[in-house]
Amino acid sequence: MPDESTLAFEQAFGVLRQFTRSLSAASRALEHCELCSAGLHHDHPHLVEIATRQILCACDACALLFDGLEKSKYKRVSRNSQHLPNFEMTDGQWESLMIPINMAFLFRSSLESRIVALYPSPAGAVESLLPLDAWDEIAGNNPILNQLKPDVEALLVNRVGHAHGLRDAEYYIAPIDECYKLVGLIRANWKGLSGGAEVWTEVSRFFKELQSKSEVVRGGVNA
Repeated sequence: MPDESTLAFEQAFGVLRQFTRSLSAASRALEHCELCSAGLHHDHPHLVEIATRQILCACDACALLFDGLEKSKYKRVSRNSQHLPNFEMTDGQWESLMIPINMAFLFRSSLESRIVALYPSPAGAVESLLPLDAWDEIAGNNPILNQLKPDVEALLVNRVGHAHGLRDAEYYIAPIDECYKLVGLIRANWKGLSGGAEVWTEVSRFFKELQSKSEVVRGGVNA
């Protein structure tokens, strides 16, 4: 029969083993840098892989390596967003873009040397063929679009409420990871043919949060 010291040791070892298992589980749940595998905080940088348009989580050190690089496999995603309350776009100009829904994001691809238009759907991001002359007309009325950083910033458009006469259209210059976050949110919450009430509640919350952290720019001048 084991003595008291042996029992105490086994008991202490059992507690330590449980603690180690808890740490191991927590470590597995922690997000890691997709380049060096370092653990990440909740609010960490992102990179975009130019060729695939894939968003990668990164630590500060890895993100710094690609900060501002023009010719690289990856680019660091901008963390700044701008709300454009005076953005000029008529219903006719929007329709000329031939995007089938009233929400989209448009960015300049450095790899393809063109403007790419994507819209969210239950299946993910879908690319829409973009008439160049339609974009040129809109950019001519809104010179701030000439400042879009290729691959990492997009014009994010929300005209869903406007299309139903409920609210003004919303326009942002947003980090590309925020745009893909919106796509993922819609894909995860969409139900049935119309999406259901839950998905539109989440979309409304997304834009409220984006507006709250965005710098207001009126006519190309910070407000």
